[in-house]
Amino acid sequence: MSKILEGIRVLDFGRYIAGPYCGTLLGDLGAEVIRIEKIDGSEDRFLSPISDKGDGALFMQMARNKLSMTLNPMKPEGRKIVQKLVATADVVVANLPPDTLKTMGLDYESLAAIKPDIILTMISAFGTGGPYANRVGFDGLGQAMSGNMYMSGTPDQPVKAYAPFIDFGTASLSAFGTMAALFERQKTGKGQIVEASLFNTALTMMNGAAIEQAAIKRNRTATLNRSQTSAPADTFKTKDGWVLVQSVGGPLFKRWADLMGEDHWLEDKRFKDDISRGDNGEAISERLGAWCAERTSQEVLEAMEEARLPAGPVLSPQQVLDDPHIAAKGLFQPVEYPGLDIPAPLMKTPVELSETPGEIRTRPPTLGEHTDQLMEELGYSAEEISDLREKRVV
Repeated sequence: MSKILEGIRVLDFGRYIAGPYCGTLLGDLGAEVIRIEKIDGSEDRFLSPISDKGDGALFMQMARNKLSMTLNPMKPEGRKIVQKLVATADVVVANLPPDTLKTMGLDYESLAAIKPDIILTMISAFGTGGPYANRVGFDGLGQAMSGNMYMSGTPDQPVKAYAPFIDFGTASLSAFGTMAALFERQKTGKGQIVEASLFNTALTMMNGAAIEQAAIKRNRTATLNRSQTSAPADTFKTKDGWVLVQSVGGPLFKRWADLMGEDHWLEDKRFKDDISRGDNGEAISERLGAWCAERTSQEVLEAMEEARLPAGPVLSPQQVLDDPHIAAKGLFQPVEYPGLDIPAPLMKTPVELSETPGEIRTRPPTLGEHTDQLMEELGYSAEEISDLREKRVV
């Protein structure tokens, strides 16, 4: 099957999610992605360890379809190796502060001097320029400083989402930008900088709230899971679990009123449109909460499906693994890895292309698994590689 990015080489200097998952998406679409990590393994390799060598769950997801090379680019010999690698590459991905990029010789000026048409995909917490440019940060800072945490939880307790969605969103936007830059290079032969930041992504996701605040000074505060712009839209406890119901628009509100068998909701001016229902959603949530409390989750979901109201169960990670829809679509691909007792269930490429889909071709690499292979490709002899290994350059 044709691979969209076949023939494209990506050097992945990323750590944790925003950089590495950008590389993962490019690798799924056929690019050769070389993960460059510390001699003893980068910290993100060992987050949430699951193998007998300490390799982590997140690493399993991030490192599929990649080659692993250990390298210390801060040593003079390591800088030379970086320069040789860059000369063979099309894209460099790095989620590091701008000053750190320059110290490592990974700033665009240094890269372009080696490979004029190189594309540098640089990802940081706050981007270049501005007073926060060289601050370090993770996903949580984006959630905290964009208004997202303020609008989650309660006024007394802001809440950060468990899933690092700012990281994954930044990675996805970075891959989008990289693909656009590759397309432009096909037309002009020129490389460029693709810059993304956690803060930009977070502000994008919370932009609607900022626009509303600027326009009408609504001064909203958090209401847990209850929507403030439509209803019924909330989580509800059942006899044996929790469900989420999400309704937007008049037709769905009428379906809900019909399900309750109560026309008066449709005649009450407090519930005349979505924003009114959101403003008075506590009363609607209270009514639906009482209805759900008398039923099992299955009974609630069957009734919602019959009424064609969007609803779903609140699942634990184990229940996700057991979900029939996931199994039927084969969304998780079992991938074996040295030191794991069972294959890791890796989520496939999340966007599905009908003719040239992404695919998981190779398992995540063990630490430095391809160092010798890649060094030999760069022209180093076995003796030179051994010497550099003794010096902890590779």
